[in-house]
Amino acid sequence: MKRIMGYIVIGIVVIGGYFGLLRLHQQTTKPVVGILTMMHHPALDQIQKGVVAGLAEEGYRNGKNIKIEYQNANGDQGNLNTMANKLVNDHAKVIVGITTPACQALANATKDIPIVMGGIGDPVGAGLVKNEKHPEGKVTGVHDVNPSEQQIALVKKFIPNIKTLGVIYTSSDTSSESQYRTMVKAAHKLHVNLKTYTIANANELNQTSQTMLSKVDAVIVPSDNTIAGSMGVLVKNADAVNKPVFPSADTMVKDGGVASISLSQYGQGKAAGKMAARILKGEKPGQMAVNNYHHGEPVLNLKQARKLGIKVPADFQREAEQHGTVFK
Repeated sequence: MKRIMGYIVIGIVVIGGYFGLLRLHQQTTKPVVGILTMMHHPALDQIQKGVVAGLAEEGYRNGKNIKIEYQNANGDQGNLNTMANKLVNDHAKVIVGITTPACQALANATKDIPIVMGGIGDPVGAGLVKNEKHPEGKVTGVHDVNPSEQQIALVKKFIPNIKTLGVIYTSSDTSSESQYRTMVKAAHKLHVNLKTYTIANANELNQTSQTMLSKVDAVIVPSDNTIAGSMGVLVKNADAVNKPVFPSADTMVKDGGVASISLSQYGQGKAAGKMAARILKGEKPGQMAVNNYHHGEPVLNLKQARKLGIKVPADFQREAEQHGTVFK
């Protein structure tokens, strides 16, 4: 009888220990939230920071109740595909893609794990969703709607007698090309002569921008990841001939542009982070409409304007100081 009781006690201890370990495993195993980006540069870094902030505002904090796994391909498409597969193999619950190529790599790597776009210029054209209001599949997220008409109107505000405005973008960047098309329409509407230049990669920026700057009065740039990563090259060449650059991204203004009505990169990331949180709470990405993020804010690089001898419109400076950003 004592032996039987002993076996019973041992069984209870073993079973109790098993369930105790199971509870401990459940408490210590946190859902993985993947973040995949094409490369490192200030604009994309701001989106990434916004994603983390958006998750935190919805109650999901790295190391507390989720594990954020961040992958950076450093501009290499091969790395992008490898890292997308790694996040899938690590059983991420949701993955945020920053840049169109990152989202496309993720969409090719999985048909099951939800994907959130972290600020994409043309999700339908990129083949990521068929319908922005009703995505239906595993992809949803943020579509950054560039305020092109406001941006070109701003150039005219700074340079009322402008004859030719140059626009430069990366031909292989579908988001940048989509924004370029809206700029063409806006320029036509506002009677601005727009002269177009494209590059295939960052190595072409120096020569192409020099050619462009010899033929235009100012330059406007879409939210272009390649140019943002090499903004110093464009600014150096523009400074050499005393001509202003009006970028679309706030971080590009900080890096030497003069001014913009800019979509906040951080704000786009934050919106994407909140959508990822909704998925963690049980919502289906196919039932979540794409967020058309179009809230533009005035951004001014006062130091750059003074360097080029450009008179800043007083009302724009006041608006940037009160409701936007001023770099001094």
